[in-house]
Order: sequence, then structure tokens, then C-alpha cells
Amino acid sequence: MDYVLGIDIGGTNLVVGAVSRDGQSVIGLHSEPTGAVHGANHVIERILGMARSTIAETQAALPSGRVIGVGIGSPGPLDTKRGVVILTPNLGWTDMPVRDRIAEALELPASLDNDANCAMAGEWWVGAARGARHAVTFTLGTGIGGGIVVDGRLLHGASDVAAEVGHMTIETNGRRCGCGNDGCLEAYASGPAIARRTIEALQAGAESSLPMIVHGDLQQLTAQTVYGAAAAGDPLALEVVQDTAKYLGVGVANLINILNPEVVVICGGVTKAGDRLFTPLKREVNRRAFKPAVQACRIVPGELPGTAGVIGAAKVFLDTHA
Repeated sequence: MDYVLGIDIGGTNLVVGAVSRDGQSVIGLHSEPTGAVHGANHVIERILGMARSTIAETQAALPSGRVIGVGIGSPGPLDTKRGVVILTPNLGWTDMPVRDRIAEALELPASLDNDANCAMAGEWWVGAARGARHAVTFTLGTGIGGGIVVDGRLLHGASDVAAEVGHMTIETNGRRCGCGNDGCLEAYASGPAIARRTIEALQAGAESSLPMIVHGDLQQLTAQTVYGAAAAGDPLALEVVQDTAKYLGVGVANLINILNPEVVVICGGVTKAGDRLFTPLKREVNRRAFKPAVQACRIVPGELPGTAGVIGAAKVFLDTHA
């Protein structure tokens, strides 16, 4: 069986795995911290090391299997035709020819697409959006990305910048975002933004068990810490998760009104909050979006935690190298 190497480049973690042509299996899955602070060359070398390990594991497990190419998902904006990352605030890359560097080092053909587009492709291919003609994905992590399928086609737009849902403005005079704008959804509901809002509340005197959980070092507090505390019933953590749900609800309602999708898939660690996230999120959507559009749309968590980007990157390669 043929396999495609899927590479998901994130602001926090790199994930690599070999995906079967039918999308049903992933072999040699590896995840490591990105280490973006060490520079682009360091990240590329880490990716290549993980890729070579995955290829070796795939060939050892399936001697008759072939790795036929590489699909790469990266934060953008991108130029997918040239295979270049134009700018990525969370990685600090500018005009990085990531596709060709990886393709040449591995001696395999490669494709490049936005990491959130890849997550959309994965969920649409074999996950929570499979079978849909119209779908939207929100990917929540170090940043917030999005993917859009319209009439059965992944939407890229005129210059590969479609579906940057994390950079829609939800507060006109709001928090400064890493992109330079004020009031972006990402500045409120990304992982670092959730941690930042929680720390601000603690510094303002909010009662919570969170300082004890991080042994008094608030800089160690992460969104994952907040989700765990919310699950345990911590009042501040619950408030932060509910506020995050409202911000996301505004963003989801905007896209439902514009695109009228059948399904909105929410991907990322925030989904671990379960009903504490989805109940207020859906309530906000119901309040803001047109009723016929809401009735036609399911809002669901992703079905491919940890692998949506890898599987989707492989799907993009297969679609562009048919």
C-alpha cells in the first residue's frame, strides 16, 4: 500500500505520520515541541529527523509499503503554488521555502497548504465533516485557524488567505493580536489568550485553585491547566471557559450567517472542556445567527484529535498529485 507523509507544523508542536492512501491508518506518528525560538533552520531539521524516523518505521512495519510523497501543513499566510510560507507570527518565519527544502532533503514530491486547511481536509475526508458539501473548521491552539469547504471544494481564495477565521474582529477596540490588529478572535480564544485572561483575573484578585495547581508560578499556567480546573469545578476556570465559548460563539455565528454550512467542527484542546464549552457556545450562536442557518448546522468537536492536520496534509498531497 502507498503512504503519504503528513507533516503538521504548529506554533507549539510538530506532528508527523505516514497516512495510508485511504486515510484509514497512520503509522509512525511522532509529536515533538516545535522549538520556534531556536529559528527556522532548527525547526526544519527537527521536521526532517521526525520524517526520516517515520519513513523508517513505515518501511519496517510494511516492507511492501511505499512512501510516495509529503504533505505539509503550516501556519500562514502562504503561497501554495511556490510552496512558500510568506509570514507566520507564531513561528517568526518570513518567505520560508518550506516545501522545497523538505522535498529536496527527503527526495520526495511535496505539497504545502495552511495547517488549518489541512485539519479541515482531514475532518472532511475521514472525520466529523465527512460527507458534507458545506463545512467550516475552527482549529484552536497557539493561534486560531480555520478551514472552509464550499460546495465540496476546499476554499483558498484569491491569494491563499481564505479562512483566516482567527483574525476576524470581534471587539473593535479590543486586545492586540499577534497579527497587529486589535480585537481578533485569536486574541481572546487561542490557548495563550485563555491563559493570559486567566492570569489577569488572578492578578486582579479572583479566587481560584489555579495558583496552587501551578505552585504559585502563574507563568506556568496554560489553557490546558484552565480546562482541567474547569472540569474540577473551579469557579474562575469555569468563568474563563464560558467567556471563551461566547467569543467563539460570535465567530461561529458570523461564519454560519455568511456560509450557511452543514457542520462546524471545533478542533483543539479546548474541546476537552466538553459541554462547559459547547453549551454556552451554541447558546451564543443561537442568539446571533439566523435561525434557518442554525437549524441546518451541527456544531461538533473534531473526531481526529492530534492527527487531523497530518491526515489532511496527506489528503492535500493526494489531491494535488493525482
